[in-house]
Amino acid sequence: MDTSEARDRAGTGEAAPTVAAARERRREQRGWYFYDWANSVFSASVITVFLGPYLTTVAKAAADADGYVHPLGIPVRAGSYFAYAISASVLLSVFVMPLAGAVADRTGRKKPLMGLFAYIGAAATMGMFFLSGDRYLLGGALLVTANVAYAASVVIYNSFLPQIAEPDERDAVSSRGWAFGYAGGSLVLVANLVLFLQHDAFGMSEGVAVRLCLASAGLWWGAFTIVPLLRLRERGVPSPSAGTGEGGSLGQGFRQLAATVRDMRRYPLTLSFLLAYLVYNDGVQTVISQASVYGSEELGLGQSTLIAAILLVQVLAVAGALLLGRMAARYGARRTVLGSLVAWTVTIGAGYFLPAGEPVWFFVLAAAIGMVLGGSQALSRSLFSHMVPRGKEAEYYSVYEVSDRGTSWLGPLLFGLTYQLTGSYRDAIISLVAFFAIGFVLLARVPVRRAVAAAGNPVPETI
Repeated sequence: MDTSEARDRAGTGEAAPTVAAARERRREQRGWYFYDWANSVFSASVITVFLGPYLTTVAKAAADADGYVHPLGIPVRAGSYFAYAISASVLLSVFVMPLAGAVADRTGRKKPLMGLFAYIGAAATMGMFFLSGDRYLLGGALLVTANVAYAASVVIYNSFLPQIAEPDERDAVSSRGWAFGYAGGSLVLVANLVLFLQHDAFGMSEGVAVRLCLASAGLWWGAFTIVPLLRLRERGVPSPSAGTGEGGSLGQGFRQLAATVRDMRRYPLTLSFLLAYLVYNDGVQTVISQASVYGSEELGLGQSTLIAAILLVQVLAVAGALLLGRMAARYGARRTVLGSLVAWTVTIGAGYFLPAGEPVWFFVLAAAIGMVLGGSQALSRSLFSHMVPRGKEAEYYSVYEVSDRGTSWLGPLLFGLTYQLTGSYRDAIISLVAFFAIGFVLLARVPVRRAVAAAGNPVPETI
């Protein structure tokens, strides 16, 4: 009887489309992973390792006798310039990301928009090769441009997740994407470490080696962006009028954005999750962007030590993302993220007590961060995907990324202000504990299953 049913299905062609659809979905997933592989180098090599200490050095070279630079006539302590530049970039992202998401959903042309922002960011990153001497303003401008473009491209990239993965697949697919990204970042950091440590053997100064490392991140980003642009496919727009020519205009984009904000009021539980994510991920992003500055300026560690520590983070983040993905399959993504926030709180609190000049303890801290970094980010992304109404993925992910890049200005701003007022990076780092503790409380109060059902999506068995 089973054989007869199988023959009947084969005869009617029912099984073939299912198999073909699954094969196409896996092909898209593999292509989607490659954008994590491409853009994670920007976060790892540029934001986390090289640009913070190097731009701080450039700003100090341009500083007056009191240690201040004056962008736009505003007195800024040179040691705070990088943190303020990060804050400026993410504030600008608040205006760019929602518009990009609204236009992407309204036109259905996600790939061209993702490619546009990716190559703007890659070009700005390659332009950092020309950052030398006292050109701190050039460094700030390139940082702002690259970080805004990066954030906008990730909005559209994330919005593909609900389209290329079934509900029960998303934790695993998102975790693999993060793992793929950290693997790519690790590979480039190894090459960067060799170049930096052996710069004399290559006949170049340390500054030139750093600038080559920055530029190589942009080249890598641009080169591997080609893969997802070839593999991913466009979906239809949710309404007949959405694909019209005027749908891509700025006016239409802002009107669609306003409609999205009004629409989100219908999903208060989704907004509750976003608020929790806004808070705890603010701490995550600040740790990522300021760790190397803390290591070099407060702990007195050399650049080679910092690169090795960040490389350790990247390698362990691959394992951590996959491990937490497996834990989510057993215990649920929400519980796993809550556990990771406890680990974040303990880890960053311990960072305050690290002794200066002793890299071993910095490596211990880096290992702890690596084990929770990728998993907490990957599972947050997949959790949110279940709470997004179908057909509004890019618009809702633009708000998600506002919670990521767009409001993570609070952490860097607090970090920079604390240093400006106290002159101590230890005081700055301990302030970040509040983001993880408050985020834990807010996330614990979100009824995730009700939020998924309220968005009109099927509720996975384990979430």
